[in-house]
Amino acid sequence: MTAAALSQFGTKHVAKGIGRLTTQVIESGSGSYITMVGGRKMLDFTTGIGVVNLGHCHPAVTKAAQSQVGKLVHGQVNIAFQKPYLDLIESLIPLMPHKSLDTFFFWNSGAEAVEAAVKLARHATKKQNIIVMQGSYHGRTFGTMAMTRSKTVYGEGFAPLMSGVFSVPFPYCAQCSIAKHSDGKYNFQNCCMDPLLQLELLLKRESAPSDTAAIVIEPVLGEGGYVPSPAHYLARLWEICDKNDILLVADEVQCGFGRTGKMFAVEHWDVRPDIMIMAKGIANGFPLSAIVSRKELMDTQKPGTMGGTYAGNAVSCAAGVAVAKAFRDERILDNVNARGAELRATLDAAKADPKTGAVIYDVRGLGLMLAVECVPGHGYASKIQASCMEKDMLVLTTSIYDTIRFIPPLNITKEDMAKGCQIIKEAIEEVATGEKPVETRMRGQALE
Repeated sequence: MTAAALSQFGTKHVAKGIGRLTTQVIESGSGSYITMVGGRKMLDFTTGIGVVNLGHCHPAVTKAAQSQVGKLVHGQVNIAFQKPYLDLIESLIPLMPHKSLDTFFFWNSGAEAVEAAVKLARHATKKQNIIVMQGSYHGRTFGTMAMTRSKTVYGEGFAPLMSGVFSVPFPYCAQCSIAKHSDGKYNFQNCCMDPLLQLELLLKRESAPSDTAAIVIEPVLGEGGYVPSPAHYLARLWEICDKNDILLVADEVQCGFGRTGKMFAVEHWDVRPDIMIMAKGIANGFPLSAIVSRKELMDTQKPGTMGGTYAGNAVSCAAGVAVAKAFRDERILDNVNARGAELRATLDAAKADPKTGAVIYDVRGLGLMLAVECVPGHGYASKIQASCMEKDMLVLTTSIYDTIRFIPPLNITKEDMAKGCQIIKEAIEEVATGEKPVETRMRGQALE
């Protein structure tokens, strides 16, 4: 079939409930680029929504998966141990943000791992309630729909959802009403910490600590707008959890595996979660997710309460081992911080420029998890996205606010980053001067 015919076929036969940026058809990917059927090559600043962190078809990851396919494809976890599963644990233990995180369970997707964390927290504490953050994204399965608070579309029309879930504000300083009316006293550098007060009130009014199993938080909001936690917030949240015998669960599905410039985002604030959730970049595109906790917590579960047909697939685990090795051998985090500084400088310069700054409300993020929130009411983010796509670069919008996010490969070259920065700069300039009034078809749609 031609590219147009394939696109029409997909539109006809693929579930309508899937939102997508474009109806073009991807044929191949290599490094920082994807190629569409028909030959169009595009610089990819989406990485499959933060999944192929080492770029498309990383040679070492590809080789490891190809080799494993010839040895063992499916070694079902409830039947026996399989070597790639154990090899991956051995590779991950030194990368954990705290030595207490030493016992693992692998699953397939981020949402499944979130549900595994909830199962563990409820069973280990013998308490039922879960507290999540407003603006958070944890998945679209039945359980995680109740926990996701970034957009109503994820749970709209599917009620009744899982009970026992409460929410509190995340410290989103750019949208904080207290900060907006403080004459500059409060901001991201000096958070008012009202979300912690709201949490303490919730624990008194709605979910007593004796009923609360865990607080689940993305250290950097993902689909909610790429909003990092301000200084001291996570440490104080940890103190509240510790004081009230509540487990702290870090959802590092999107912000983990080097995305923020450290292996895991919680390392920026020197906080030790009781349970940590991983997925996306763990195997560079192969379906794999995980939770990790301390052994005494994991050992509270009876054999048979955890498992799954494809959980910890051998090929995915082999790919994960290669990913962990690449982080060490290729000094990936050094590149994240160097390239992240270059991209951040481009975005900060655009905000500082009187011409382009008129469309930019906020620039934020860590490492190569960066975002521009635009002045509301004009669809600027979607217009910038459309302009980037015209220039053969893929980017994504996110959040209920008018925000565009940048998720390039963590090993992107200096040259490709310079190319991407130039495209972004030109796109913002075009939108700011009114040259690009057309928005993409994704405005208001839900990805993750």
